[in-house]
Amino acid sequence: MSASLIAPLSISGCSFNESSQKNIIGIQLYSVRDEMVKNPKETLTKIASYGYKYVEGYEGSLGLFWGMTNLEFKKFLDDLGLTMISSHCGDTNNLESFNKKSSQAAEIGMKHLICPWAEGDRTIDQFKRNAEIFNKCGEISQQNGMKFAYHNHDYSFKKVEGEYLQDVLMTNTDINLVDYEMDIYWVVAAGEDPIKWFNKYPDRFNYCHVKDYLALAENKSESCSLGKGSIDFPAILAHGKTKGLKNYIVEQEQYTGTSQLEAAKDNFNYMKSLKV
Repeated sequence: MSASLIAPLSISGCSFNESSQKNIIGIQLYSVRDEMVKNPKETLTKIASYGYKYVEGYEGSLGLFWGMTNLEFKKFLDDLGLTMISSHCGDTNNLESFNKKSSQAAEIGMKHLICPWAEGDRTIDQFKRNAEIFNKCGEISQQNGMKFAYHNHDYSFKKVEGEYLQDVLMTNTDINLVDYEMDIYWVVAAGEDPIKWFNKYPDRFNYCHVKDYLALAENKSESCSLGKGSIDFPAILAHGKTKGLKNYIVEQEQYTGTSQLEAAKDNFNYMKSLKV
């Protein structure tokens, strides 16, 4: 694993703070999934109180809009001063269903619908088929006035027959139709350097998941509150910003010694300290 991406954090010593351009800081609502299932409105109210202005959704049992219509959901967020800029959505293979979701998302001003998981086997041929589907989703999204993106896990940053599956996706998707959301944690978990991939595909990774990496025994890991792990976010985010990265989405999946809501608040304060 590259030493450039795993390093002690030193916020004051990096040049990240010097840029006057402010990018979007949001939170992936999966970070507070238990609270969202119990009471989405109360949870979103707390998220807004922590200082967040943007959220990225996901598609659970209550749908993209948490049991509300898209317009009702937007009105509720507007009243809180929140904007949902993007959402993960399921079943991108069903283009008729995807078109409906894309149309509803575009109607309330969302910028991206994002595929969170590549379907099928981890083979080159399957990922070429996935790329074809992504291009079709991109065309549908463009027709609706928004865009489509793919969010990675670790499997696409591993080689199959000498080729990274992530490369298969990126070289077989239209740059005008398909964007990418780099989950930095999963790139690191795969043993790869996020900076290398920003360099390799400038202006393709428009979003990232800011999720810290805590090494465990037996070569395992889990996510943790930002600044408590080993990823050098000041360096990585600063570099990504020069390569087209615009949207920083906080995400945390595991919690030790803190609640989901407490972690969400701490993570916002960490990102605010970077002055992104």
